Amino acid sequence: MIFRQLFEPVSCTYSYLIASRRGGEALIIDPVLEKVDRYLQLMRELDVHLVKAVDTHLHADHITGLGALRDRTHCITVMGEQSSVDVVSMRIADGDKLQIEGVSMDVMYTPGHTDDSYSFMMQDRVFTGDTLMIRGTGRTDFQNGDPRAQYESLFGRLLRLPDTTMVFPAHDYKGDTVSTIGEEKAFNPRLQVKSVEEYAALMNGLKLPNPKMMDVAVPANMHQGLHQEEVARRGWAFSAKEAKDLIGQPGVVLIDLREKSERARHGSIPGALHAPYPDLQENISAGGLLHKLAEPTSNKHLLFYCAFGERSAMAVQAAQDAGIASARHIEGGIAAWKKAGGALA
Repeated sequence: MIFRQLFEPVSCTYSYLIASRRGGEALIIDPVLEKVDRYLQLMRELDVHLVKAVDTHLHADHITGLGALRDRTHCITVMGEQSSVDVVSMRIADGDKLQIEGVSMDVMYTPGHTDDSYSFMMQDRVFTGDTLMIRGTGRTDFQNGDPRAQYESLFGRLLRLPDTTMVFPAHDYKGDTVSTIGEEKAFNPRLQVKSVEEYAALMNGLKLPNPKMMDVAVPANMHQGLHQEEVARRGWAFSAKEAKDLIGQPGVVLIDLREKSERARHGSIPGALHAPYPDLQENISAGGLLHKLAEPTSNKHLLFYCAFGERSAMAVQAAQDAGIASARHIEGGIAAWKKAGGALA
């Protein structure tokens, strides 16, 4: 496995690059905007292809690298379903699997620092965001933080993992890089409490100043969505209402770009062909499935959709670049389809 812990010194943020092998798929957790060039250089050196960029929560102390990485690599952006970020490509929930080739993580909803905080468990290690830190825990006094919810996330979830589980947080201000669940149980001063009331009193009494970047970072991080209007301006988009009238027409091939888990959880538009977004380049290349479907002699039109229109907007642009002039997408994805009263299978 390829594993790199990367540090951004201004906000003391740790980002994590993970892949199963050289030449394979990669994901990154909690990327920072100012370090995007470094991430891309490292991925070139390691010969890995970024597939997913993930934030554990809406950050208040730095601007996320999610949008920049999406724009430069066409990766899938991922956050929890509770996040108030305007648009990401994929939203995950407690109990889901966060997966790329050769890597699978258990998704754990661990609110308290914020109401959209998640942790990710992979084999012998857990990525805890700002929920559990090394000899500390994330503050709970803004962004719908709740010390009682954090107590449950800690004592009801994370601290029940095996003591040998390595803890990799999103921040450290002292220079520590890794801990274990057992160490934190024994030595983390905020965990030496006997009740949720004692923990809540401790956290409510911290009286910490707001992060220096908060007024800039939070608004910037809430607006990560692609400008789908540009795709629409070029005539490559249909509204969900317009798409309803197209479904079932013999010349329209509906393409679902989502993952199997998303389809199982949220349903699918009847008659859609499943062609997951990570396979897009292969499918639209000469000889690929979608390239063959869209050959001029077939008189077929490709209509992509995903969860919120992010992946499908990128897919349309990629397909157009590959010479598939008939490619279009459903603006707003299946979320917009549901609002328009579209049928689901």
